[in-house]
Amino acid sequence: MSNREAPLLIIGPAWVGDMMMSQVLFKLLKIQDPDRPIDVIAPPHSAPLLTRMPEVRRFIPLAIGHGQLQFATRYQLAKTLRREGYQQAIILPNSFKSALIPFLARIPKRTGWLGEYRFGLLNDIRYLNKKLLPLMIERFAALAFTPDMPLSATLPWPSLHVDKEALAKTLQTVGLSMPTRPILALCPGAEFGPAKRWPAQHYSAIAQQKLAEGYEVWLIGSSKEQADAAEIMQATANGCSDLTGKTSLDQAIDLLSLASIAISNDSGLMHIAAALQRPLVVLYGSSSPGFTPPLNDKVEILSLQLSCSPCFKRECPLGHLKCLVDLLPERVLQAMGKLGY
Repeated sequence: MSNREAPLLIIGPAWVGDMMMSQVLFKLLKIQDPDRPIDVIAPPHSAPLLTRMPEVRRFIPLAIGHGQLQFATRYQLAKTLRREGYQQAIILPNSFKSALIPFLARIPKRTGWLGEYRFGLLNDIRYLNKKLLPLMIERFAALAFTPDMPLSATLPWPSLHVDKEALAKTLQTVGLSMPTRPILALCPGAEFGPAKRWPAQHYSAIAQQKLAEGYEVWLIGSSKEQADAAEIMQATANGCSDLTGKTSLDQAIDLLSLASIAISNDSGLMHIAAALQRPLVVLYGSSSPGFTPPLNDKVEILSLQLSCSPCFKRECPLGHLKCLVDLLPERVLQAMGKLGY
């Protein structure tokens, strides 16, 4: 089997948003060689994303908690992969442990950024110039090419497929009907931490305004957002549809595909809404659009760009969260207006 015929193994990132951005790499690899199969190892929660990416032949779940080594589990998976004929693996996370499986699987070429001193585990080591490649998608995309090849200024953006029959089933499951009015999707969560979450009272103000204008308002997120959703529901006299904690990620993708416009923190759902090409207003606090922007041409990005941000912390180190508290709903309504909503 030649290298071009052999399947390619990707070690995917753990975060939902990062996994969405990794599709840029998959698309570039398919442009280079449309017939070469791509298999991806990732946490089980990535299945709804990878199964909607036509570039991916096979999703291989790795059920290991964040930050855990679990060497025996990695070794057993690596043993099963030896018979698959992989000639190259591309490792997207920068951790030492993420490079173990390709090494233990004896895959001849193991490509990735240097990361946590991965000499030996990687034998196609790349040395990152952060100024040359400031965006995460650029760092993923560069691994599709040889180190000396310049990256194109235009990269393919992520995109997700939505099946109409699955969408109809999702609506039935959550007790909604196909909308006849414009839908505003609010995504108040951010898995990384509170420093990325716009205050619930600000989301409430937007919801009140848009309900008065005749919109349906859907609150989408995990069970971790239920407290914020409850505050929004109370402020709007239960005028919204609270779907937080009531949907799988698969169902959330289906529902977001129906949104006329979405408002989101810098989160996995934001990157999903962008991949669905939904008009989008994104609120940045502790993170930066200069690193993980929404890949969508129908987007308004809001950031106060305070001297203390981006800090990239889970919680505000100064205790005031002014980067988001002082980002008032009026700014968001103006941004929505620019998008025609």
